[in-house]
Amino acid sequence: MRFLHTSDWHLGRSFHRVSLLDAQAAFLDHLVDAVRAHEVDAVLVAGDVYDRAVPPLAAVELFDRALHRLAEAGVPTVMISGNHDSARRLGVGAGLIERAGIHLRTDPAGCATPVLLPDGDREVAFYGLPYLEPALVRDEFKVDKAHHEAVLSAAMDRVRADLAERPPGTGSVVLAHAFVAGGEPSDSERDITVGGVSAVPAGVFDGVDYVALGHLHGSQRVSDRVRYSGSPLAYSFSEWRHRKTMWLVDLGPDGEVAAERIDCPVPRPLARVTGRLEELLADPELAEHEVAWVEATLTDPVRPDEPMARLTARFPGTLSLVFAPEKSADDPHTSYAQRLRGRDDQQIAEDFVSHVRGGSGLDESERAVLRGAFDDVRVDGTAREVTR
Repeated sequence: MRFLHTSDWHLGRSFHRVSLLDAQAAFLDHLVDAVRAHEVDAVLVAGDVYDRAVPPLAAVELFDRALHRLAEAGVPTVMISGNHDSARRLGVGAGLIERAGIHLRTDPAGCATPVLLPDGDREVAFYGLPYLEPALVRDEFKVDKAHHEAVLSAAMDRVRADLAERPPGTGSVVLAHAFVAGGEPSDSERDITVGGVSAVPAGVFDGVDYVALGHLHGSQRVSDRVRYSGSPLAYSFSEWRHRKTMWLVDLGPDGEVAAERIDCPVPRPLARVTGRLEELLADPELAEHEVAWVEATLTDPVRPDEPMARLTARFPGTLSLVFAPEKSADDPHTSYAQRLRGRDDQQIAEDFVSHVRGGSGLDESERAVLRGAFDDVRVDGTAREVTR
């Protein structure tokens, strides 16, 4: 069985206010071409098809065209909803669409009902685990604690129970949208932390031949059998060093896995440059970035005049301008943004409470209350998207 593993299309997303619809269309053309060129038996899309719960019409039209082309190619497609998608909206018409070979898995209750595809003398079972928001699915999976590891473990217990009832030799593939320990995040993914914890151990997925993950935007291997395809395009400058690819996976009759990366089209390279303005404008080694989308960090002690206009004269693709004046780490005038860099909402809030208390920090019970407040706010926002 040969399949393409992809995820995190984020159709409708822009890059620093620059539309990416043409680039996303080019990727989908590339996907269909790869399906034919590599004689693929199935296409997997591990969540975040859209960038938001109510996508723009142009993104919906792009998705519709992609589904028609995949159906015309006669290649089954299995896709799940991610944390950016509205599961209900993405799953509308799933029963009818399935007749065309497009299998949408957006209902957590159906996670143990696989898509069965023939592979010689056996079948391969593809189980779709849509993004499982712990507070919204804890009743479905009857777990005591509303956190990611609990609900994913319960879902995988159902998968393993179903697989145990199938004929010996049945292949098994799981699609999931989650943050698995060992994965490397970027600035582009929406935070899914619950109770201070977002990552789940890879061992949750033991017992299946391959796990096609979505959520993290860098293509990466957690283990031979557990991989992220990453997003097909860069969605933040933190991804400027990413090589954007899909996994082409061959699943052997005894469960052996062989995988290679298929490069995705790059609409425009990304670059991060740092230094004083005059240095950036004069440095001949930066000439290669004149055709790139650029994030420039200026280290001038005093903010120069018209920096963006002067930068775009040399680097027309400059989209982001950051000021980081050369100062010592203990300088009291270090920017607020610099002091917060790399800290999550919980840490920022705890620092604020400590500050207004004159240096007295929070005890563990107070930290738990604060975590609960952040979880409630985030879950409320997710629930509104689901029901909107």
